[in-house]
Amino acid sequence: MEERKREFTWRDGERTIFFRERVIDDAPAILAEQGGEGCDLLTTPRAVASAPGELAEAARGVHYVSRGPVAEVSAEVMKAGAKGPDLVALGGGRVIDAAKAIAAVRGGRVAAIPTTLSGAPMTGFHRLPEGHQAPRLARPALVFGDSRLMTALPDKLLRATAMNALAHAAESLYTPLANPVATMAALRGAELIAGSLDQAESKRDTAALSLGALLSGYAVDSALYALHHVVCQSLVGVLAIPHAETNATMLPRTIAAMRGRAPEAIGALARALGAQPSRIAVRIQSLGGGRRHLADLGADRSRVGAALDAIMARPELGRTPDPPDRDEVAGLIEAAW
Repeated sequence: MEERKREFTWRDGERTIFFRERVIDDAPAILAEQGGEGCDLLTTPRAVASAPGELAEAARGVHYVSRGPVAEVSAEVMKAGAKGPDLVALGGGRVIDAAKAIAAVRGGRVAAIPTTLSGAPMTGFHRLPEGHQAPRLARPALVFGDSRLMTALPDKLLRATAMNALAHAAESLYTPLANPVATMAALRGAELIAGSLDQAESKRDTAALSLGALLSGYAVDSALYALHHVVCQSLVGVLAIPHAETNATMLPRTIAAMRGRAPEAIGALARALGAQPSRIAVRIQSLGGGRRHLADLGADRSRVGAALDAIMARPELGRTPDPPDRDEVAGLIEAAW
C-alpha cells in the first residue's frame, strides 16, 4: 500500500482520527472547526519546537509536562494554572496521559498530537491526578496522526517505542475481552510495524509504522492488557526506569512466557511478524534493536522485591491466561537483568 493511500479521516463514535503526513500543519484550523480553539496546550520543549507556531499562539496557555509519574505531573500542571476542561496534548504518552487525567477530572475533551508510537492517543485508560477523583476516564476525542512527528526519534529509541506499540497488539490477542475486530487491527498493526522496522532507516515507511502503532493502540483499548503491561508499568513506577525501553527489554521475555498459555494467539502474532512461533522472542528482540537489559536502564536491583509486590497486587494480572505466580514473574525479571 502506497503511503499516499494511507491518508484518511476515521470517525469512530465520539472520536475522529486524522492521519496524514504534516497533518499538524492543519491542526490549528481543525481544532478551531471542532471547537478546540483556545484550549490549554500540554507539551514539552522538544515537541512544541516541531509544531507550527499557530498551535501555541492559539492556546489559552502552554504548560510543559515534566518527567515523572502521570499522577504527579498531571497534578503539577493543574496547580500551574491549566484551566481546562478541554486540552490539546502535543507529545509522547506521558503528555497525552496527563491531559487525559486532567480532562477526566474536569469533564473535558482531549485533542492528542502524538510525537511517539505510544498507544495513549487511542486508549481510554490512564492514572488520575494525585488527590483527585473522576466519574470516568477520558479517551482523546481528536487524534492527529502525523507520521513525520510520530517517527522522528533516533532509531534505537524509535524501536523501543515501536516495541511498546507491538506489545499493545500482542496483549489484545489473548485477554478475556479479545474479539475479532481488535484481533484484525492488532495483527495488521503488528505486520506494519515489523515490515517498517525491517527496512533500512533511510528508506523506512514511516506511514506504515505510525499506522501500525495506531491500530495496535485501538486493539488494546478494545481488548485491554495483561501480563506484559502489568509487569512493565510496575517496573517503570517502582524502579523509575524509562517506559519505552522497559517495554522493549521485557517484550521478548513476556511473549515467550505466553507461548504455552495462548498458542493460537502467539502463533498468529508470529505469522504477522514473519517468524516461526518458536522464534518469536528472537524476532521481537531483533525488531527492538537487539538484546536489552534492565540494569542498563539504571534499575535499582534492591527495589525488585517492591516491584514484585506491586505486580502481584494488580488485578489486571488475572486477565492473563493461567496467571503466573510470583516466582515465575521474578524469573522473567531476573532473565531481563
